Amino acid sequence: MLQKDHLFEWRTILQNVTLGLEIQNKLNEKMKSYAIELLDTYGLGEFLNHYPRQLSGGMRQRAALIRTLAIQPDILLLDEAFSALDYQTRLAVSDEVYTILKKENKTAIMVTHDIAEAISMADKVVVLTQRPATIKNIHEIYLTCPHCTPLGRREAPEFRHYFNKIWKELDVHVK
Repeated sequence: MLQKDHLFEWRTILQNVTLGLEIQNKLNEKMKSYAIELLDTYGLGEFLNHYPRQLSGGMRQRAALIRTLAIQPDILLLDEAFSALDYQTRLAVSDEVYTILKKENKTAIMVTHDIAEAISMADKVVVLTQRPATIKNIHEIYLTCPHCTPLGRREAPEFRHYFNKIWKELDVHVK
């Protein structure tokens, strides 16, 4: 799942969601039903025959995630998946994505430059050095609100401790 949703404007939401299945030559009635079930479960069922331009930014990102889930991957890669969204939508969509990933029992590797986003979404945060990137540190994240959504996890008393610790590790030179 990339920074932009990359939904094709000339395809309906259902056609966009089943694109990966088409490419993998796995689109059949069973898989199409599964894709429709995902759309229904995650609030996009009534938008099957709509086009991307008819959806909000958050709904488009949700459709992109469902497109990814429809191919039933073992691991998801989220590459700056929320960066194209405004801050409020970004918080709401991160809550939705977190909930979907937990419900679907999926493992995700998320690339982000947003420390707060990383802490609120992850069980582990890997801090990388500048190019060429190597692992600088790995933080196991333990918050007193482990089952909360990312927005709730930001309220945990330990959150600030992790944020400050990771911030100090970054190779950021402010002049």
